[in-house]
Amino acid sequence: MAKFIFNLPDIGEGIAEAEIVAWHVKPGDAIEEDQPIADMMTDKATVEMESPVTGVVSQVAGEAGDVIAIGSMLVEIETEGEVDDRAEAGVEPVKPKPAKSDVTASTSDEQGNASEASSSVGKAAASKGSADPEDHPARAERESQQGKGNKEKQNSEVDSSVTASPAVRARAKALGVQLNDVITSGSHVRHADLDAYLSYSAGQGYRAAAGSAKREDEVIKVIGMRRRIAENMAASKRNIPHFTYVEEIDVTDLEAMRSDLNANRGTKPKLTILPLLITAICKTIPDFPMINATFDDEAGVVTRCGSVHLGMATQTDAGLMVPVIRDAQGRNVWQLAMEIGRLADAARDGTAKSGELSGGTLTVTSLGPLGGVATTPVINRPEVAIIGPNKIVERPVFVKNALGGDDIRRAKLMNLSISCDHRVVDGWDAASFVQALKKLLETPVLLFAD
Repeated sequence: MAKFIFNLPDIGEGIAEAEIVAWHVKPGDAIEEDQPIADMMTDKATVEMESPVTGVVSQVAGEAGDVIAIGSMLVEIETEGEVDDRAEAGVEPVKPKPAKSDVTASTSDEQGNASEASSSVGKAAASKGSADPEDHPARAERESQQGKGNKEKQNSEVDSSVTASPAVRARAKALGVQLNDVITSGSHVRHADLDAYLSYSAGQGYRAAAGSAKREDEVIKVIGMRRRIAENMAASKRNIPHFTYVEEIDVTDLEAMRSDLNANRGTKPKLTILPLLITAICKTIPDFPMINATFDDEAGVVTRCGSVHLGMATQTDAGLMVPVIRDAQGRNVWQLAMEIGRLADAARDGTAKSGELSGGTLTVTSLGPLGGVATTPVINRPEVAIIGPNKIVERPVFVKNALGGDDIRRAKLMNLSISCDHRVVDGWDAASFVQALKKLLETPVLLFAD
């Protein structure tokens, strides 16, 4: 048997050494050509080395964590038959290491046993008069043809002199990579060689974007609050035929009023838009009782609730929770603001009581500063509706002036979404309810009118 010395190839321009991250083989292992040998890491990337020959591993260079120089022995492999003279003698290549196919071609020509493809490459090198075994004849051939023909034809001719499987050749073509530019560690270009080339050719735009490296799979068991949320959401989508209606609302005046109220609030809590929205909902509900209701699927009974026990979706470290503001219709905006803050804090720190997390008749869900153009919220069963305010944006709008013409003004606009249970709420009712809300929110003085 012959010994084949596989030296660590030049896996990147300017790279002098690489760290052994992991071995995929050990002495005594039988390996096949193209079988992974080791993962090598540099300051730029981790590259998987593959065996260029079939044989039995007789020696490996160090352990995981060791750093070895480019061109030094990585593994020694016992193979059947003859091997390249340089590899058999254990001579370490001089950087930059050429494609193995070129070395094999030039030495095999002298021995008279080269393959037809390798022989043609060797003859090309000989015709050029190159005596340097480190020359790349395919690249030399391409350079000698510059200015003599079409560049696309030239690249095709050069690539045809490089040995590679159809799959590798097709992949390189799709990426726009010239195979003669790829440094190989064996007798032909393999996927691992192409991967290494892509990793170190950032200047040519082939390298993946930073942060896009593959991560290990993470298995998380769904338990506790997350399991309860999953079960409730699945039951809601499985049992309730949802539909969503979205309307744009001009909240310019509402935001101005909120700013005035906050400027003069004294010791009262700061108002967000949520207490004002809840006030508008509570004033509108009496005309649309089908919105503030629950549906018992098994009994086939809809209960139109007299009180508005309004749930507010709250994101916590444990997941989404929905504390409930009891009798929201009986609280003013300042009381609502205080209760919103208290319940949100209780939900987030885990002190909310079970009675504060159940019994809702209608829910409001808001992504706050994350906003979004529109939402299609999932109903909190057994409720029949859920309302979702979206982010406020400033846009120019046309308004009629006193002369009947159009003026353009800056406006603050917000989309308001509502999802309803179509078994209980008709589309007309949902749209009419939102239009009534819109009137109150666009004319906020009406919120405080009897």
